[in-house]
Amino acid sequence: MKILTERKREIILSLGIFFINYFFDRFTKHIAVEYLKGNEPISFFNNIFVLVYAENTGAFLSLGKNWNIYVKYAVLLIIPIFICITGLLYLMIKENKNYRIIICSCIIGGGIGNLVDRLFNEFTVIDFMNFGIGKIRTGILNVADISVTFGVIILIIFEMILNKKTTAYNDSSHNG
Repeated sequence: MKILTERKREIILSLGIFFINYFFDRFTKHIAVEYLKGNEPISFFNNIFVLVYAENTGAFLSLGKNWNIYVKYAVLLIIPIFICITGLLYLMIKENKNYRIIICSCIIGGGIGNLVDRLFNEFTVIDFMNFGIGKIRTGILNVADISVTFGVIILIIFEMILNKKTTAYNDSSHNG
């Protein structure tokens, strides 16, 4: 109980960001099913942004789509669920840096959004957004994919910048 009291702010921050990402993903997928499924794609800004309904039975860019069902369960469901739950618990119990709590909670919220699709929809994840210019386009993706992808990119950038600052500070303090 002492950990919960001492870590209340980190727990609230982790769960808050996690649930915002998770529920925004669920909400947008619901809207996609209601308004895009069975309809023509909707294009914005001269096809830079396209809303188009798709169902993905694999992972990123349909990776694993044709895998054996046991491998699929292990690699696309069981292991990722374990990683997400462990990561969220770590953020709530151990992590002290707010930027890591926020970014990693976004990543985990997006991850769980797609895992829930896989778990309750026979491995089918609902995708509905496509970005690009001309023939240079993304795959069809969803809010969870954006949370995970941009979360990982932003985390790497933050870690690189903060690592450089720490290294520069340590170098200057040893030389001075």
